[in-house]
Amino acid sequence: MGRALTNALAALQMPADVITEAAEVADHESDAALGNGGLGRLAACFLDSFASLELPSFGYGLRYRYGMFAQRIEGGSQTEVPDPWLKDGNAWEQMRPELQYTVGFGGSVEMAHGLGRHWIPQETIHARAYDFIVPGHATPRVSTLRQWHAEASRPIDYAAFSRGDHFEAGKHVLAADSLNWMLYPDDSTEAGRELRLKQEYLLVSASLQDMIARYLREGGDIEAFGRTNVVHLNDTHPALAPVELMRLLLDEHGLGWDAAWKVTREATSYTNHTLMPEALETWPVRMMQALLPRHLEIVYEINARFLDEVCAKFPGDLHRLQTMSLLDERGERRVRMANIAIVASTRVNGVSALHSQLMVDTIFSDFAAMWPDRFMNVTNGVTPRRWLEQANPSLATLIDGEIGPSWRRDLSRLVRLRDHAADEKLGERFLAVKRESKQKLADYIRHELGIAINVDSMFDVQIKRIHEYKRQLLNVMQVIARYQAIVANPQAKWTPRTVIIAGKAASAYVMAKSVIRLVHDVARVINSDPRVGDRLKLVFIPNYGVSLAEMMIPAADLSEQISTAGTEASGTGNMKFALNGALTIGTWDGANIEMAEHMGVENMFVFGLRTPQVAALKTVGYDPRLYIEQSKVLGDVIDAIRSGAFSRDEPERYKNIVQSLTQHDPYLLMADFTDYLATQASVDALYVDPKSWAERALRNIAGMGFFSTDRTIAEYVARVWDKPRL
Repeated sequence: MGRALTNALAALQMPADVITEAAEVADHESDAALGNGGLGRLAACFLDSFASLELPSFGYGLRYRYGMFAQRIEGGSQTEVPDPWLKDGNAWEQMRPELQYTVGFGGSVEMAHGLGRHWIPQETIHARAYDFIVPGHATPRVSTLRQWHAEASRPIDYAAFSRGDHFEAGKHVLAADSLNWMLYPDDSTEAGRELRLKQEYLLVSASLQDMIARYLREGGDIEAFGRTNVVHLNDTHPALAPVELMRLLLDEHGLGWDAAWKVTREATSYTNHTLMPEALETWPVRMMQALLPRHLEIVYEINARFLDEVCAKFPGDLHRLQTMSLLDERGERRVRMANIAIVASTRVNGVSALHSQLMVDTIFSDFAAMWPDRFMNVTNGVTPRRWLEQANPSLATLIDGEIGPSWRRDLSRLVRLRDHAADEKLGERFLAVKRESKQKLADYIRHELGIAINVDSMFDVQIKRIHEYKRQLLNVMQVIARYQAIVANPQAKWTPRTVIIAGKAASAYVMAKSVIRLVHDVARVINSDPRVGDRLKLVFIPNYGVSLAEMMIPAADLSEQISTAGTEASGTGNMKFALNGALTIGTWDGANIEMAEHMGVENMFVFGLRTPQVAALKTVGYDPRLYIEQSKVLGDVIDAIRSGAFSRDEPERYKNIVQSLTQHDPYLLMADFTDYLATQASVDALYVDPKSWAERALRNIAGMGFFSTDRTIAEYVARVWDKPRL
């Protein structure tokens, strides 16, 4: 969610000087650590648009005490420590003691006196509500983020405590409290996986009980619940929701199967956020049997009825049955959460045009063949209030002076800026605003990291989760190539460049952590080489989060959006950068494509293989060594990493990286490297022409009107959350 104070002042339309005066106070507010990466930030933007569009809405989540983790860098390596964002309390939340729901785990399922199946949990906890209010812009309406906090349903065992067995007396209290500790527990252990499943069930059970209670309190008929309520699944983490809704309707409200399924289908919709098969959640049947036995029964029944439909439509197609089943029978039996979400939903959408098409063509092609009208696209957006008005008030004021302030509520009006893009005076004022933001970031880097950078150099920024498919490693490789070229020819006229990288690696992701270590090793060598000076610097800024992004994004000249084509569902950082006047170097992937179409592809630096070429190359057989043999520059970069040029104390430190690049290279860095380097040369050439650079940056901003979450949410309302009769 980021910080709330400046967002609230902006929503109240306080004068700029009031907001400026409040900045010192705002700096003492911790970022609310309630979401995971870009997906969580998208949800936060949705809440802003819900409020600003005056829609009746609740966001639901868990009240994590420590968030994901705070990232520290020690000796160039990432270490993780708890992020105690709640240590001083949260002035922006309101405890709702009257709202409490019971959530169960384990136990058995029995017949209830002929009335149907009844779950008797072995363990129960209470979910208590804390409301985080999200104000709309220029409206008295708000949206609510309701967070659930788990508490033990019974007090400590007084007898055990009195005899000195303190752990036994309170172990159930500790077990309940552990659900609140950490966002995204490491799932590389059995205990971590079990904790995550329990967190996900806590989220959906408490939220659905709350929705139904509110609906009935307002006089609703339970059989009509799905006609006036939407239960929207933001990825697969809440995909237990339709199963839990079925349980509540069947076991607690007495509906028959067909009536309950009709309500569930009417209510449920699902957004898929990834094409990575490994990112589509599955849960072992044995774990679900142990923790959620009634839900497993319901999954079995949904699956049996669904597979009957598949057999009727595609008779004799056993392969289709296997891929569409809610159960993966290969190896250890697992429940496929994405399949549940699709089968239970009225609508399923992707988050960019390319992603939605690939979703239909690849991972969900069998479902799309069965229900072609169920699948659609709604391209992501960002809220212009936080990501331009709040993050970059100087630029917002500059835009106001040219086209007026109405873009805050209707971002499509930015298109008016296109007619002013060639205005040389406007371009000069834009570059002055940009330099002001760059100076602020440079001061931060000097203060926090002790690195002096040239404010007039190009700020080349890549900020996102550290992951192989996002290809921070490709960025580091171009930095190494640039360094080697400067050392070989120091007299050439080099365009000064400061490359800035930030992002967290998942705690168990070894390769991602190796990339962070490599960034620091390369930075240490380059930044201390007197032959390079201010012509090239590499900086890694630790502990990336929303408030840091609000400083980095306005300062960026160049935005790195370089995922392998076909792997990034959408991206929203790409939108924030362009909205703040950074030019994009990127692949033809995710929302980059639609951004290029709206701003003019000539205004984006596009490079690399496109999705059909990636697929074709992998089909015929990809050998990364061929690309290394064909390019001396690439070969020299790989040799430098392999030889320990950046890790003299441990020459084989990056053996895992070199082996991956030369033997497998699953994300095709070797194939895209040469074009990436050539495109970076085009970036250099434009940057030394400030007038042309400013004009193109203004055209980027003018093309971003489509990428507002106000438009995204309006499309959800009209196309995803409409209510067809089933």
